[in-house]
Amino acid sequence: MHPRRLILIVFLIVGLSFPLVSMIDLRSGGATDYDIDLGLIQKDIAEVKERALTPPIEVPLASRFVYRVYQRAMLSGAPDDLQAAESAINRAIGEVGPLVELYLLRANLHSRLHRLEKVESDVAALERFAGDAQVIALTAGLAFQRGRYEEARKGYLLALQKNPTWDNFARLAYWESKFGDLEIAHKLYAQAENELSAKEMRSYAWVELERGLLELYRGNQQNAARHYDQAEKAYSGYWLADERKAELLGAERKFDEAIALYKKVIKRAPRPEFQQALGDLFLFIGKPAQAKPWHDAALAGYLASAARREVHYYHHLAGFYADARQDGAEAVKWARKDIELRDNFMTQDALAWALYRDGQFPAALEVIKKTLVSGVKDPHVLFHAAMIHMAAGQIGEGKRLLQTVSQMNPGYENFHVHR
Repeated sequence: MHPRRLILIVFLIVGLSFPLVSMIDLRSGGATDYDIDLGLIQKDIAEVKERALTPPIEVPLASRFVYRVYQRAMLSGAPDDLQAAESAINRAIGEVGPLVELYLLRANLHSRLHRLEKVESDVAALERFAGDAQVIALTAGLAFQRGRYEEARKGYLLALQKNPTWDNFARLAYWESKFGDLEIAHKLYAQAENELSAKEMRSYAWVELERGLLELYRGNQQNAARHYDQAEKAYSGYWLADERKAELLGAERKFDEAIALYKKVIKRAPRPEFQQALGDLFLFIGKPAQAKPWHDAALAGYLASAARREVHYYHHLAGFYADARQDGAEAVKWARKDIELRDNFMTQDALAWALYRDGQFPAALEVIKKTLVSGVKDPHVLFHAAMIHMAAGQIGEGKRLLQTVSQMNPGYENFHVHR
């Protein structure tokens, strides 16, 4: 199969996942599926790196190289790998020309990093492919991030109608989990798994992790554990699975196990959001001195990213200052930066909570009411809404919202990660 066609078939996931197809199953010798995949990618990159983008350009070779560099970035999530992927895509476009698959890859990367204006630019460049399911899904993802939820739903449905692939089922499932019917979301995730082949185990694991998170945030710890275990069996060594398990262990009050697993995850994927999660866990169990170094490391990572003019950690900074540092003014600053880029229930909730932390209760109430009008069904958002209503003097409504949270997730007060 031509590499360009391969990219078009395999890739276009907006903010949900990035399928990585294991070419072989080599679990012997103690190597995990993750290690094997990453090793294969690294080997492939090394084999073609010197020739891939050196004139005269061989398009199949260039496509293969760019695709593998992109896969590595999505698998590791490391900042250096993400930067390398962006550079490779941009260079390939400059050397080879505006190939559709390169624009699709770049749009995916921009979407992952919350660069919505750049996603829109790439979508505009794909105007003549507007009827393609992948471009429709991209456009729907943009609508979701902009707070146009019904438009997003219609786009996801259309993409699914045109191409009933696992990722299109998963997109619609996520929408249903936030605005629709929870049972429908479960069925859609199950259908997504049915569409996956035996070679797409990382994608299968990702769907299982999403199903587990959905269960955890409804207080169903045993069901969450079952999905997380299934993800690990399907694709071993995946740091994202360990991160989700660490959160579950914290919710189950198995704190020593949770701490040990978070440290393992951070060693493998030293991302600031994981460092913050460990710091948050230490705070949750009443150990602020042990939380501090992890929170300091997380803040340094967030601020370093912002200093590089990256925007995807603005949301984390707003939440970090609101909860880990309880610095309302700084939380508001970063929340406003985030909402300027994408005005949706997540950024509205972050701004409302930041205003609450800053003592601006009437302003916080105004913002959170806008969030609630969207119809979002998220216990984290509704808990914030309850606290804000009570702080603003609307005690009855605050209590009603707290009751709703308790019905959605009876274990809401257990440890959980702010995503």
